[in-house]
Amino acid sequence: MRRWRIAAWLVMVVCMAGYAGAATVPWLLDRPLNPVDGAGGPAVKIVDIPEGASLRQVAALLEREHLIAHRWVFVLLDKLSKTRRAVRTGEYALHAGMRPSEILSELHQGHVLLHSVTIPEGYSVAQIAQTFEQKGLGRAEDIKRLAQDWEFIQTLGLTVPSLEGYLFPDTYRFARNVSSKEILSAMVEGLRRVFTADLQTRAAELRMSFHEVLTLASVIEKETGAGEERQYVSSVFHNRLKHHIPLQSDPTVIYGIKNFDGNLRKKDLSSSNPYNTYRVRGLPPGPIASPGAEAIRAALFPAATQYLYFVSRNDGTHYFSSTLTEHERAVDRCQRRPYRKLS
Repeated sequence: MRRWRIAAWLVMVVCMAGYAGAATVPWLLDRPLNPVDGAGGPAVKIVDIPEGASLRQVAALLEREHLIAHRWVFVLLDKLSKTRRAVRTGEYALHAGMRPSEILSELHQGHVLLHSVTIPEGYSVAQIAQTFEQKGLGRAEDIKRLAQDWEFIQTLGLTVPSLEGYLFPDTYRFARNVSSKEILSAMVEGLRRVFTADLQTRAAELRMSFHEVLTLASVIEKETGAGEERQYVSSVFHNRLKHHIPLQSDPTVIYGIKNFDGNLRKKDLSSSNPYNTYRVRGLPPGPIASPGAEAIRAALFPAATQYLYFVSRNDGTHYFSSTLTEHERAVDRCQRRPYRKLS
């Protein structure tokens, strides 16, 4: 009986609107369920519109969530509106203080809720994939698999075996139903925005390919967390490359060890691992992590030094040396006798 009364009321309202020649949605149909009155207002609710849901199903969902008064009114408003767009799937932040037409507009235009994800500098593909899964944005295994999918990588305009190092660390905002392809595409595009024309020119001057720049930048990123040191770490590696001296970088060795347990052993430094830069001269085969903008710039603009060595001071910074003798003294002070102060 209640449904008949609502239907009769709707017919009356529509007839009145037609008689009045209304150019807009009748205001009687477009009243919020809980009008905002004073500070605060109705609480925001997160509503997930499933894929393939019809307008009637969406209206029923909104009614159950107490965001609209009557599902039939909502459907009628859609019919009366000039918009002929389908409701888009995804999560929406809505409240009962919104007019039904406002809710319709949100759903038609696809103003879905976006979730922020921050990827730190120096993260590997595996760590990036895990971060997105923890945020509820895709499965880690799907992201890792796609990051090594040759056909997909080619669609990004790249000819590399993996996207390791090509996923720019930054803060991104994605809808809950984002695909792995959309995530990886956005991160590669983020890298392209950072690798500006002046950096491309500098790479050409150094006769370094894009891949080589990212590879060196990733090693720099993993070697130091002190921003002011990056250009000095870069100078060490550039000098070693120039003199055909192995880079001898622990992070590259670690990257090449499957299921690394946290302990770098002497035997690891003599292994045939292609990322073992104690044995292999030159750069490793590819990036070992995602370098940030400063590490990329440091790879291209090293400090002008004669440094060939550096050793950790055990406080996040390093001591740099130009000769083996000086380096051995620094190792003795910083590592073998860590409680002695550097003179």
